[in-house]
Amino acid sequence: MVHEQQHLLLNAPVLQSRELVPNPNYELTVGQEFEDVKSCRRALRDAAIALHYEIQTVKSDKSRFTAKCASEGCPWRVHAAKLPGVPTFTIRTINQEHTCGGITHLGHQQASVQWVAKSVEQRLRENPHYKPKEILEDIHKAHGITLSYKQAWRGKERVMAAVRGSFEEEYRLLPQYCDQIKQTNPGSIASVYGNPQDSCFRRLFVSFHASIFGFVNACRPLLGLDRTQLKNKYLGTLLFASGYDGDGALFPLAFGVVDEESDDNWMWFLSELHNLLEVNSEYMPRLTILSNRQKSVVDAVEAYFPTAFHGFCMRHLSDCFQKEFNNTMLVNLLWEAAWALTPVEHEGKILEIADISLEAANWIRRISPKFWATAYFEGSRFGHLTANIVESLHSWISEASGLPIIQMMECIRRQLMTWFNERRETSTQWTTILVPSVERRVSEALERARSYQVLRANESEFEVISHEGTNMVDIYQRGCSCKGWQLYGIPCAHAVAVLVSCRQNVRRFTESCFTAASYQKTYSQTLHPVPDKALWKESSDDAANPAAEVLLIKPPKSLTPPGRPRKKRVRAEDRGSVKRVVHCSRCNQTGHFRTTCAAPI
Repeated sequence: MVHEQQHLLLNAPVLQSRELVPNPNYELTVGQEFEDVKSCRRALRDAAIALHYEIQTVKSDKSRFTAKCASEGCPWRVHAAKLPGVPTFTIRTINQEHTCGGITHLGHQQASVQWVAKSVEQRLRENPHYKPKEILEDIHKAHGITLSYKQAWRGKERVMAAVRGSFEEEYRLLPQYCDQIKQTNPGSIASVYGNPQDSCFRRLFVSFHASIFGFVNACRPLLGLDRTQLKNKYLGTLLFASGYDGDGALFPLAFGVVDEESDDNWMWFLSELHNLLEVNSEYMPRLTILSNRQKSVVDAVEAYFPTAFHGFCMRHLSDCFQKEFNNTMLVNLLWEAAWALTPVEHEGKILEIADISLEAANWIRRISPKFWATAYFEGSRFGHLTANIVESLHSWISEASGLPIIQMMECIRRQLMTWFNERRETSTQWTTILVPSVERRVSEALERARSYQVLRANESEFEVISHEGTNMVDIYQRGCSCKGWQLYGIPCAHAVAVLVSCRQNVRRFTESCFTAASYQKTYSQTLHPVPDKALWKESSDDAANPAAEVLLIKPPKSLTPPGRPRKKRVRAEDRGSVKRVVHCSRCNQTGHFRTTCAAPI
């Protein structure tokens, strides 16, 4: 029976048992010395935890420290005092006899948040992803103590605050950080703005010269706008403006940090983008911008980019559609309507939606197809129907969004620096005229075009006959009646058949942004490191103008609301999921609980 109880005790869940592990020698002796009173308290605390009894402080000041066993009637007691002329404390008297038998519960008074932080500090420095749940398990295994999840989480947060620095201090250093970006990466834009009344942080805008050069000179003239909520102490919102390189990968152009997402802040962010691109507008074709249907973004685009083609992100549109009608078949038809290359195909898909739900067809018809349908969009989206930048960058942006503001921006800069170097080195090994993804598409089009019949009308116009039907191709206008060439910037199979019949090099009829040379130019500039903050003061002091006004930025007023901050994202596919229907036991109606029921009795 005794053996069975011991077996159950050792194998029970963590929160229901105390696992006793052999501890090192924590014996306290008269004459034992400590550096100071804090070291004395710490040694007594560690001994109490290791030997499984709790202590109670009787007296603690600059010269004396007295503690006794927390169990009533137990004679254990220790007294330490400061040596004259030095901060050293020594144990004067100690009664090491315990009659209480130690504690019988699973917690411990001395297992404070500070003790938890000290216990896991080294592990957290080596592995910042060390989870509170793992902390609970390791402390129980090492000390036989069961903590609450909140204690483990707060202990981890205390260590991380010491490791990564103060949130408040980083806001104060923002002006110097912006100076460092402009010094180490000449041509970059880095500006911070505070509230004129109280100097609290409002906005930060950063765009590196390497990104500006690559986007203006070699990227597709396509810009996506997105945002994500920050998860740090003072919250806020991180705004993105990202292009796409010739191989289809995201190419972040600019970042904005604002105290809150508002119409005014989106207007400011688009104005900064406009100022950035206006200087280089002579090199760029007409811009296409993708965003969600948020009114503040739409108004800002119209105000600062009136000539740009503005398209809505299909991911956002389909999420709204799914939430409204909750029908997977309708959502699939909506995407097919968006991908359709011709108005006839598009209208056919809308009619299919109407056959299933007239209300759904009317809902989508209220949104002009020129904003979301490929067949009607006037600009060049190059096959990009979504602008879900955050979804694509989530693997590292989620972790960065919980850091203090300068460390977050440095995490972003280091990621960009790594991308630029890796993609630059990879592209030097290419031997083709086009980037790999476009090279594959052209090869596939060449294979399909082998069976097509080409009839010539004049120097530029051709008729192509295939099993799909008849298409008209104009090689001077770089257009096909299927609209594939115009929409994607890459010759479709019909155009490829014509170009081959004319003995032309098909690859030279793609848009220049798809060439390997343009890709290499995209990443030709270097993103340089920023020095450690310990060196900023010396380099940023204005010796020539000591009377210059120093800009001091305080943290924003908005603080994290009560409760544990959300770390995991809500996936796009989950946003329109059906919620549980609640039922009132008082009035037998749905939509509310008994406690909020307002029905008359």
